Parts: sequence; structure tokens; C-alpha cells
Amino acid sequence: MGKYSTGGSMKSIFVISFVIIYSCLSNTVVADTEQDQLTICIHPYRSSTVLYQAFTPLAEFLSQALGKPLSIHIAKDYESHIAAVGTNKFGIGYMGPASYIYLVNQYGKKRILGRQAIEGKPVFQGKIIARQDSPLTSLADLKGKRFAFGDPSSTMSHLVPRYMLLEVGISVEDLAEHKFLGNHTNVVLGVLSGDFDAGAVKESEFYKYEQRGLKAIATTPALSEHLFVASDSMPESIVNVLRSALLNAHLSEQGLRAIHAIKPTISAFMPAQDSDYENLRVIINTLKTHGVIQ
Repeated sequence: MGKYSTGGSMKSIFVISFVIIYSCLSNTVVADTEQDQLTICIHPYRSSTVLYQAFTPLAEFLSQALGKPLSIHIAKDYESHIAAVGTNKFGIGYMGPASYIYLVNQYGKKRILGRQAIEGKPVFQGKIIARQDSPLTSLADLKGKRFAFGDPSSTMSHLVPRYMLLEVGISVEDLAEHKFLGNHTNVVLGVLSGDFDAGAVKESEFYKYEQRGLKAIATTPALSEHLFVASDSMPESIVNVLRSALLNAHLSEQGLRAIHAIKPTISAFMPAQDSDYENLRVIINTLKTHGVIQ
């Protein structure tokens, strides 16, 4: 498997404090309700430096809407991020869909400020892929085959595909072989090279390599995108200001720059409610029942 890879100052009329706080200091963090500023708590899906740069424009944009400073907290890991947001240590949490389900399961529902839309779509999907010349045509054909997953914690390259396999009566024990290759690109390369009969990737990765000899034998359910949530202790008036600013950010030049800094393909933030994440909740709870995840 050696062929695979492993995984200026800002102008504002407000004084804005941007601080990256590591979770090793979490015991000394003062809850937002005890401070004059709010904090956006972000899960560490990229390096702290990159995330700081990506979210600074949005922190500035929201601080102008509120008339008070915002700071940035980058959690050390996903578990500490969920715990910090769940126990209301921070006013605002930026959550991945699966993390949001774990959050609600452990701490109860949070008020949703908005979910991101990628090129106009507030949902995302994945594909179960095989080579174009493969005889595989459906999930049921995968019994006894070699299957490539991405990262064990990945929604689209592990959790959802595992659920889909279980739905057709296939466990990993029914596969001839399965491996975690670390990321979506490695899964594509593993399938194209013939090392694996099939694999699971996010939709964008499939379309990127489709013309090189891939086909999709199944599509995952559409799942709601990343979202922002508010602390239970945040006054409703502040929640309303933040929600309005976020949902209308794409209408101003500064707001659009701010959301594009997070990810260039984010076109807007859209309204959302807890029920929008129900299908992922069913998937995660089913996987827990089968012992796939804790």
C-alpha cells in the first residue's frame, strides 16, 4: 500500500480580540456568560493556524453585528470540543454533523444559528465506488469483496457506508478484506489500482476521478451540513442578532468574504432545525447498537 499518501491588520470600528486557546488550558477557561466577549469554539478539522485564519473574518463580521468582541477557541480534539460546547463554556459552537449528534445525545438540543450551504445545497452525500469494468452493481454484491474505507471517524468514508452495508445484511466480517486508508483520495486510488473491489468516498471526490475509470454503485442519504449552535445561557436577543447576521452574511461583500474564508464553496448559511439531522442520528444510533462505534 506504499503508493497511497497519508492522509495584515483588519480594519474595524470595534476592538476585536482573537485568541487561539488550546484545550490543555480548558480548566482555566471562563464561561462566555462571565465575560464581556463571546467565543466561537471550533473543532480541529485542520491545523490551528489555518482555522484561525479561516474564521477570523467571520468573527470580525459577527462582532460588528453584535457590537462586542468575539474570540476564537480551537479545541484540542473532537471530544473536548463537544464537551466544551455541551457544557456552555463558549457562546458559539461550529459543529460537524456527527459531532452535533453526539452533542445532542450527551447534552441535549442547542439552538441552531444556521447550517452552511455548499454551492446552494445545505446537504451533502457520498458514493460507494467501484471500477468501471467491475461487475459490481449494488451493495448486495459486496459480500466477499475487498472494501476500502477512509478514516474511522469519517462520516462519508466510514460511518454512513457501514450503516448502508448493515442495511443489506453485510457486516465487515462478511467482506473478504477491509482497510482504513486514511482519506478519500487514498480510497479512490485503492479502487482504481485494483487493490480493492469497492470503497466509500464523498461525492466531490467521486466526480473528481469519475472519468479516470470509476462508477458509483450506491449513493448515501443526503445529510445536513456543518452548523453553528448557540449556548443555552445566551440571551435570546443575542441569538437573534447572531442568527440574522449569519443567515444574511452572503448579501454583503464583507459577509461573503467572511464565509468564503471558511471554505470557498460555501455560498450561504441557511436556516436549520434539529430534525434536519434526524437521518444521521438514526445512522449513528444504529451503529452504536451494532457496536461499530461507542
